[in-house]
Amino acid sequence: MTTGGWLDTPQRYGRISRGFHWLMAALFTWQFAGALLYVATGDNALTRFVGGGHFTLGFTLFVLVLLRGAWGLANLKRRPPHPGRLGRAAAAGHALIYALMIVVPSLALLRQYGSGKPFAPYGIPLMPARDSKIAWMVAPGDLLHYWLGFILLAVVLGHAAMAWVHRVLRKEDVLARMT
Repeated sequence: MTTGGWLDTPQRYGRISRGFHWLMAALFTWQFAGALLYVATGDNALTRFVGGGHFTLGFTLFVLVLLRGAWGLANLKRRPPHPGRLGRAAAAGHALIYALMIVVPSLALLRQYGSGKPFAPYGIPLMPARDSKIAWMVAPGDLLHYWLGFILLAVVLGHAAMAWVHRVLRKEDVLARMT
């Protein structure tokens, strides 16, 4: 049975997996750029431009990671293998990235709901306004969203660095499977 390049194969990731990967890489780059600009320069016109859609973009990334995860599970048996000890380390690294991509926006959504403020990404009302806060919902996001977001950034940079290590030092072009 031919997949027409859409499904994953043991040799490389299919078009849909690659599309999810690179779309999310671009969106995360924008999201992290806004966060880093805000930390470095504070609230100004540039940070409002780059980071102004942080909530909506975070929600979009959350939806995309759920779809991407479902797609990955559906293709699990077809995906390129990760053999040996390094393969297990790669699988653990990918699992950590996925866990953080789910936990970080989940904390933000929990905090948003607990804040009592409305949330309507793309004009779609998902959370109505309320008169009161729910402190136990706000606290985890206030405590962890920022720090786990930067841990996610560090892990993603490590992920990219390992692709470089494989290509340059180990002479294994693993990136070709995702391009």
